[in-house]
Amino acid sequence: MSELATPMAMLPATSPELLAQIAKIEDVLLGHETVELPTQHVIHAGMYARTIVMPAGMVLTGALMKRATLVLVVGSAAVLAGEQWFELDGYNVLPASSGRKQVFVSRSRVVITMVFPTQAKTVEEAETEFTDDAARLLSRRQDANQIHITGE
Repeated sequence: MSELATPMAMLPATSPELLAQIAKIEDVLLGHETVELPTQHVIHAGMYARTIVMPAGMVLTGALMKRATLVLVVGSAAVLAGEQWFELDGYNVLPASSGRKQVFVSRSRVVITMVFPTQAKTVEEAETEFTDDAARLLSRRQDANQIHITGE
């Protein structure tokens, strides 16, 4: 098939102005109770996959990403991508640029998986590879991780 594909939503890099606005949102969110959010990590065949499950009605800001990745979103959520909000429903596979930071608002239970190629052998190495904010990740601050490293 040689037809051009219909353009899909993507998660572009975030402007410095929007990063400043997201920082203000994070300041407000820090005043609220932190929900335990288990993170599943898989390192297999030169790939790292990181999955979280957001309950309905949750607001989540992501880390500032320094790697381009794929982001899979299953469920109903609004996501701030670039300078605009998008509504996601069902199953979505999104190309996601480096230099991005998102805000997700879940409307239902939402499963989010991020995937990227890596040579990392540990979760800590993979986390440091995708963000300079690794110390702020919930997976570093909560003891709710599921880790599967195959060695392949």
